[in-house]
Amino acid sequence: MDILVTGAAGFIGAALAEALCARGDRVIGIDNLNDYYPVSLKRDRVARVTGKAGDAFRFAECDFADEAALERVLEGESFTRIVHLGAQAGVRYSLENPRAYARSNLTGHLNILELARERSAEHLVYASSSSVYGGNEKVPFSVEDRVDHPYSLYAATKKADELMSESYAHLYRLPQTGLRFFTVYGPWGRPDMMPWIFTSKILNGDPIPVFNHGKMSRDFTFIDDIVRGVIACLDAAPTDDGTTKPGGSVAPHAIYNIGNNRPEDLMRVIGIIESACGRKAQIEMMGMQKGDVPRTFADIDAIARDHGFAPETTADEGFPRFVDWFRRYHGMG
Repeated sequence: MDILVTGAAGFIGAALAEALCARGDRVIGIDNLNDYYPVSLKRDRVARVTGKAGDAFRFAECDFADEAALERVLEGESFTRIVHLGAQAGVRYSLENPRAYARSNLTGHLNILELARERSAEHLVYASSSSVYGGNEKVPFSVEDRVDHPYSLYAATKKADELMSESYAHLYRLPQTGLRFFTVYGPWGRPDMMPWIFTSKILNGDPIPVFNHGKMSRDFTFIDDIVRGVIACLDAAPTDDGTTKPGGSVAPHAIYNIGNNRPEDLMRVIGIIESACGRKAQIEMMGMQKGDVPRTFADIDAIARDHGFAPETTADEGFPRFVDWFRRYHGMG
C-alpha cells in the first residue's frame, strides 16, 4: 500500500513508518519539525527510517495545519490510507501555549479530514489520547465511558478530534479509526516524558520530581506493541454496515484504547529505571501538577477482539531497553 503518515519524525510516527516499509508498503511521511523538543532527535529518527527503508520512504517537511502547504507538498502524490499521528503533544505545555494546540490539533485535524475526503481515502487512522478520560474514577477506562470533563486543553482537543471525525464518518462515510494511546515509551521516545526525564536525571545525579507524592500509576505501553496495534487497525477499516462500533458510532468510525492493560505503580517503575541505570535516584516528592491525572488503566477488550491486539512487553523488559538505548544515543556506553 501507499500510506501517508503525519508526524513521521515523531516517536510513534517514525517507528510506524519503519515497520510499514519493512513489510513492503511505501510511506510518504510529513512533519513540521517544530522545536517543542530538540529538532535534532526528530531528524535522527527520520535518518534512521530513511537508512533502513530507502526508496520506500519519502519525507517532506510540512505543517499540515497550513492548508496550502499541505496541498503543495502532496501534489502528485498518491496514497490509499492515512495514519494521522501528528499533533501538538504534551499536557503540561498546553498550559503555556494553548494556541499551538488549537492550530495543530484542531485546524490540523480538520485539514487531514478534508484531505481524506477529497482523496477518497480507504481508511484514516488517527491518534487520540488516554487524556480524554480526565479524572475518570471508574477503572479500567472503557471507550464506552463518557469523556466530557477533560483535565487539560490537550485532552479537550483530542476529544474534539474524535467528534470531528465522527461527523465526517457520518456525512461522507469516511472510514476512520481513532486510537486512544496510553503512555507510550521505548527507544527513540520523547524528551518531555517521564522515562527520558528520569533516566537523564538519574544518570547525571540530579534529583527527579515525583508528583502527587508518588501516588501515581500509568498504563505504560511499549512502542513495539503500539506499532503492531496501529498496523492491525490500519489493515481493517470499520465497515459501513450500520452496526454499533466501539465508541458508539453507527457510521464507519471505531474508537479503541491501545494500552498495556497493566497499570504500573510509579515508584515501582522508578525502581526498574534505577536498576537499569545502576544507581539510586534522588527523589523530590511534590504535589499534583495542574492538568495531570493520578492514574490511567486501559480496557483493551475491544481492540483485542476486533484486531487481535495483545501487548507483549512488560515494564520489567521495556524500561531497561529504553535505558540501554538512551545510553547509546547519548554516547554514555
